[in-house]
Amino acid sequence: MLKATLKTAATLFALMALAAPAAAHFGAIIPDQAILSQDDNLSLNVEVKFLHPMEMHYMEMEKPRAFGVFHDGEKTDLLESLVAAKGKSADQEEEFTFWKIAYPIKRPGDYTFFVEPSPYWEPAEDLFIIHYTKVCVHALGLEEGWDEPLGLETEIVPLTRPYGLWTGNLFSGRVLLKGRPVPFAEVEVEYLNESPGNPAVVIPPADPFITQVIKADADGVFHYAMPRAGWWGFSALSEADWTLEHEGEAKPVEIGAVFWVQTRDMR
Repeated sequence: MLKATLKTAATLFALMALAAPAAAHFGAIIPDQAILSQDDNLSLNVEVKFLHPMEMHYMEMEKPRAFGVFHDGEKTDLLESLVAAKGKSADQEEEFTFWKIAYPIKRPGDYTFFVEPSPYWEPAEDLFIIHYTKVCVHALGLEEGWDEPLGLETEIVPLTRPYGLWTGNLFSGRVLLKGRPVPFAEVEVEYLNESPGNPAVVIPPADPFITQVIKADADGVFHYAMPRAGWWGFSALSEADWTLEHEGEAKPVEIGAVFWVQTRDMR
């Protein structure tokens, strides 16, 4: 039944894509646990991907330029610990490359994983895409560090604690570019339609339901209430003030500040 549902959903997504504009790209860092207690397995499995979350379509991802974790005020470089893996979604015939790591949690606190991917050339938009992506995992009861900026080229700094969220909670964040708020930034929001524990996929009734769009205020602050349990991605896009070369020509670069949070149903 699940395979049939996924196949039906993939077919509908494919038909919608024929008439739709270019789908929203999202960098993603998805851990298998968002909150760890002393009784949990303290080896955290983390996957790093590039995808269209709602449409369950994944893109080939080269090895990132940088990957690490911020904990207790310090960054740790984890790039060489990443391992390449292969996978595919229901609508894909060919496998894609993504990256994964098993990370041992040894001390209490908040662990913010971050990635700077290699530039992705998008011929449909005639530009490169680089999404600076973050996710925060809470461990062993010490709530400290989740609201710290990491000094990335662009990033979303949460104003809501980004874990322990119920379905329907309001998530708030501030969009930064080179450390400064981005007034009236446009923020795209998508649901990861293959969220672990939620086997029933969501089939949007029309294209605007795939990617939600909200505007930040004059201080770069945005808010969104998440209507379903699972993983939600927030992406604020800017154009870099630098270019990259493609086939001898200077091309613009779309830089995205991406943050992922998980919600749970009350039971």
